[in-house]
Amino acid sequence: MANPPLLTLNNSVTVPQLGFGVYQVRAAQAAKVIDAAIEAGYRSIDTAAMYGNEAEVGAALRASGLPRDEFFVTTKLWNDQHGYDNALRAFDHSAAALGLEQIDLFLIHWPQPRRDRYVETWRALEQLYRDGRVRAIGVSNFGVTHLRRLLDETDVVPAVNQVELHPWLQQLPLRTFHAEHGIATEAWSPLARGRLLGDRVITALAAKYGKTPAQLVLRWHLQMGTIAIPKSATPARIRENFAVFDFELADDDLAALAELDNGTRTGADPDTFG
Repeated sequence: MANPPLLTLNNSVTVPQLGFGVYQVRAAQAAKVIDAAIEAGYRSIDTAAMYGNEAEVGAALRASGLPRDEFFVTTKLWNDQHGYDNALRAFDHSAAALGLEQIDLFLIHWPQPRRDRYVETWRALEQLYRDGRVRAIGVSNFGVTHLRRLLDETDVVPAVNQVELHPWLQQLPLRTFHAEHGIATEAWSPLARGRLLGDRVITALAAKYGKTPAQLVLRWHLQMGTIAIPKSATPARIRENFAVFDFELADDDLAALAELDNGTRTGADPDTFG
C-alpha cells in the first residue's frame, strides 16, 4: 500500500497530503466509515465541532489499535465560539470529545468578517500553540483580506488555510498569497461534491489514464501541491480515492485542467457566511 506524500508546514510539522474528511458523516456510522478509511491507508482525519462526530472519531482511532503518533487529527472551532475565552473553552471541549491531550491541527472554521472577532480568536489559538496543546494552528475559508489582518496584527502565521478548491474553483490569487507567506493550501470539497465528475475534460482525461474521474481530480490536487481531504461513506469509494499514487498527470493535461476554472462554488462565500 502506497503512502501519501508528506507536506511540511511552516513550523516543520508534517501532514499527509491526502486526508479523510468526515463532514456529514453521522455519528452512528462514523466508526464503520473511519475504520474503512484507516484500512484503506488514511492516517489524516479532518473533523470539526460543527460535524457532531468528534467523539466518534476519537473512539475509532483508539479502536484501530494503531499508535497515536500515526494519526494526524484536525478539528475546527465553530462560529458561535469566536472570542478569546470562548475559543479556549471550545478547544477544551473538542480535545475532550476526541480524547486527545494534543490536537495536530486546530482551525478557525470561518472568519465571519461581519462579527469581526477572528483576530481575537486567533490570539487564543496562538496561546494554545505556545502551550503545546496543538501542534499547528490554522484557518479555514479565510480570504486574502482576512489573512492580511492576521499577519499584520498577530504573531503566528497560519500553517494552513482550508478552503473550497477544485478544478472549477482554483483560487489562484489566494494560493499565490499562501505561497508568498508559507501558508499551506488545504482543499475541502476537492471533488466539488461530485458535481464536476461528469465534466467532459475530466472524464476524457480519466479514460486516458485508466482512472476514475475522482482519482484524476485528486491526483491534480497532489500535483498542485495542495492537501486534499475527500469524504465518502462508501468503502469502495474510500479505497478508490486513496489509489492515486501510481500515476502522474502530464504538463499538457494539467494545462487543460487549468482551463476549467470558472469560479463555481458548491459551498458558502466566506465574505458573507456567518
